Amino acid sequence: MLYPQTNECRMALALDGLWEFQIDPEGRGEADAWWQALPDPCLMAVPGSWNEVRAEYRDYLDDAWYGLTFTLPRAWTGQRLALRFGSVNYAAKVWLNGAYAGAHEGGHLPFELDVSAHVQAGRNRLTVKVNNTLQPDRVPPGNTGFGLAGLMRGFPRTNFDFFPYAGIQRPVFLCATAPTYLDWIRVETGYERNRDAARPTGWLQVEASATGKGFASAECAVLDGDAMVASQILEKDADVLHGRLEIPDAELWSPASPHLYACRFTLYAADGALVDQYVLQIGLRTVKVEGSQLLLNDEPVFLKGFGKHEDFPVLGRASSLPLIAKDGALMEWIGANSYRTSHYPYAEEAMEYADRAGLLIIDEIPAVGLMFEDDADRIATRLARCRQQLADLIRRDFNHPSVIMWSVANEPMPARLMERFQGKAFDASVDQAGTDFLAALIQHGRPLDATRPFSLAGIMGGPVEWLELCDVVMINRYWGWYVHGGEIEPARTALAQELDHLHARLGKPIVLAEFGAEALAGHHSEPAEMYSEEYQVEMLRQYLEVAAERAFIAGLHIWNFADFKTGQSAMRTNAMNHKGVFTRDRRPKMAAHFLREQWRADQSGR
Repeated sequence: MLYPQTNECRMALALDGLWEFQIDPEGRGEADAWWQALPDPCLMAVPGSWNEVRAEYRDYLDDAWYGLTFTLPRAWTGQRLALRFGSVNYAAKVWLNGAYAGAHEGGHLPFELDVSAHVQAGRNRLTVKVNNTLQPDRVPPGNTGFGLAGLMRGFPRTNFDFFPYAGIQRPVFLCATAPTYLDWIRVETGYERNRDAARPTGWLQVEASATGKGFASAECAVLDGDAMVASQILEKDADVLHGRLEIPDAELWSPASPHLYACRFTLYAADGALVDQYVLQIGLRTVKVEGSQLLLNDEPVFLKGFGKHEDFPVLGRASSLPLIAKDGALMEWIGANSYRTSHYPYAEEAMEYADRAGLLIIDEIPAVGLMFEDDADRIATRLARCRQQLADLIRRDFNHPSVIMWSVANEPMPARLMERFQGKAFDASVDQAGTDFLAALIQHGRPLDATRPFSLAGIMGGPVEWLELCDVVMINRYWGWYVHGGEIEPARTALAQELDHLHARLGKPIVLAEFGAEALAGHHSEPAEMYSEEYQVEMLRQYLEVAAERAFIAGLHIWNFADFKTGQSAMRTNAMNHKGVFTRDRRPKMAAHFLREQWRADQSGR
């Protein structure tokens, strides 16, 4: 499933806009055939999160219906036609002209439905039923009573600390191709150093598949601007097209020089006519782990950046090109080079921006809020869904040079977490279910991508055994906030001791994937106290100093880039998490200016 593209062989019609909308709290829509016409609809933006658009729907998460009438271009008759949704959170059912077209479950990742048999000339009626009910066996889960939900006792009853936005939240396209078309492309890159050349020789190992038999040959060509630097007729084994191309005097992709080549795949008929074509932007680079270092193109790289959220007033989690560009500009302004897609895959347009701007991405599936003190069948259902999400994410983002690591979970919840914080004795064997789950998930991912490391973001108090499963150790630590809150010096000591202990045991690069303090914009204190901008700066300063003293720290990702919406709870002022160094509307706090001074002055980022 390739991102929509318009060229000589392909056409893509954006269906974004104002759609009809109606909630269905009683679940009557299917029985009453709402796919024919929605009763008394209002208007809803697509992309959009309905919770942010209309106040009366802020906390509504159950069934809702979208409707749109569009006109099929006359030139598209006889083409293979597909509907492509960038993200529908959480589950979707689709009807076209009264015919059921298909369904998808799992937000944050795209899905495509072949609707060639359902489209008609002229006007067409598209209807989508969306459901985002919080359920214990969904990923991420909700309404569990376990884990974070039990600790925060918030509303809505999520098992995660961000708002569960609902709706059609990324672009919708109607795509046209010939009946024979390229449906999957995978490009693995590398290079060989040459003693007598300033630049290495790059190589591409390419694979692709095509649906339909109406082509005689396939070619891959690599272009640098308008110049063709390599081309090859692909071989075919079974249903896979494959080949290897070399690029002499290659320019490698990196944050300092995010150079992209155009990789053009073409299907030809026996008479040489074009059947299908797709152009993919690729970057030549490698990612490795050696000892306590993370290497990009065989050179140590230090990650400096943030955990983020797709969250903004009015938009909710809806995809927005201006917001993607604004956040990218702020990342450049502050001197950051990376972020983690906490806690779900981000929009494909954000991945494209990262490729072109040279940002490094830790790509994470929506496995946040996992818990293992639960019914065995429910755990098995979650594991199956996580495996599918990981496979779908790797398939979607494999070709992005910006993606340097896969994260299979954020803060999986160990048994008896509060007892750990209280120093009570407990039987460590209770974590075995989590160990088995996370090991199975990572083992599922490795055959799908042997070119990138795998990790997970471990919670404070989490088992070291879970971190042992990872290639790079990622830990979320809140010494000075949730533990030793207001006590900077004891927090610094505890952090340093824990980091040294983890390195002595694991001997792997460590990334501080989350750390930070909430700061209410405009709240100041002397001396620094919790929730003041001064306290946020001082806490970040201590973490940066501790990291600078330890060569095995491979990165610092502050929580969070910007303040974001949460559910309501006694722990969250104004139903917001205020750990951002920017406000929700992207105004810098003192911490943003502090980080800019640190990161732009010190190129190591430490």
